[in-house]
Formats: sequence, C-alpha cells, structure tokens
Amino acid sequence: MQTRKGQNIEDESMQIIDNEVGPHSYDKMEWPIVRRVIHATADFDFAGKNKIIFHKNAVMNGITSLKNGCSIVTDVNGVIGGLNKQNPKDFGNKVICNISDPNLAEQAKQENKTRAQMSMRIAASEINGGIVVIGNAPTALLEVIQMINENITKPSLVIGIPVGFVAAAESKEKLRESNVSFITNVGRKGGSSCAASIVNALYKILKENP
Repeated sequence: MQTRKGQNIEDESMQIIDNEVGPHSYDKMEWPIVRRVIHATADFDFAGKNKIIFHKNAVMNGITSLKNGCSIVTDVNGVIGGLNKQNPKDFGNKVICNISDPNLAEQAKQENKTRAQMSMRIAASEINGGIVVIGNAPTALLEVIQMINENITKPSLVIGIPVGFVAAAESKEKLRESNVSFITNVGRKGGSSCAASIVNALYKILKENP
C-alpha cells in the first residue's frame, strides 16, 4: 500500500508530466495510461515521436477482461516484477510467464522457434480471452499475431511494446494492422517497465470506475 508521502511524490510527478506534455490528443481513459508509462520511464517520447497508440476498444476491453478474472500472459518475468502484486489478487487474474519452463528450449528447437515464440504458443488456451503483455521480445509479439491469424487463439487485448533494434518497430506495426484490440507504440522504444505500467494503469482505471 502506498504511504502518504509516497503518494504525494507520485501526485507531484504526475503533475509535472501534465505540465510538461501540455495539450494532447488522448482521451480521459487513454491519458492516465500514457502518463503512467512516462512516469515509469521518465521518457516524454511516449507522448511524442514514440507515442502510445490505442485501438478504439482497447481500454474498455482491458478493464472488462481484468474485472472478469482473465489470465495475463507475458513474455518475461520482468513484466511480472513491475506489476502491483495486489491487483491480480483482487480480481482473480492468473499471471503467466512460460519463458523459464525447463522444457521450452527443446520444444523451441524442435519447432525452429525462439523460446519467446514458444512461450506464447504453449499458452494459447490462457491467451484466448485473456490479455497478452509483451515488453521484451518482438518475436513473441509476432508469434501472437500469427496465432491470431491462424485462429488458434484470440486475446481480448494485446499490449505490445517490445524494446529493441531487430523487429521491434516492425512487430508493433503488424500489431496495429491486425484484427485485434491493442495498445502499442511507434518505434524501437518500449520494455518491461512500460508494459507493466500499462497493466497497472488499467487496474487503476478499473478501480476508479468499478
């Protein structure tokens, strides 16, 4: 639970972000998410050249699914480390990360896939109707998009914000072109802290709008 002093610091930080960004095009449900990403990274590019982009149904799909106890499937344990641990407990959301599965490397080798790809493939049932959160591996995001195109699974929301130089920007572009509800951004920037902050922001919106 946040202390009063901690909350005061957070509130001041959010006000600084509001002041420095100034006028923007995000609506009242989107801006708290963008602001939370900036707060987590101290990077104002997420409201500028690397801006966060929302599918029209993204926020509503996200908070409705969380409220209904959906699973959250992520690519790396770093995303889990950035989550407010009480939130999934409050709504009965199972948080799944298969990247450390001891059998994953062999399965990936047999399928000629990366471990990140395989971690998504083996979570197809949990992804269906759930929320996918990709903060690190573009290959994981591309695999989820492929699984959706193959009608293997359909998440209620894909938060795709992987960081990197190889396929990061391209995977986000493919996500924006896909037939799925998404929250993503433009370019190479991203990461586990960004991905976790988006989930934390969705929970905050949910708790403020029960």
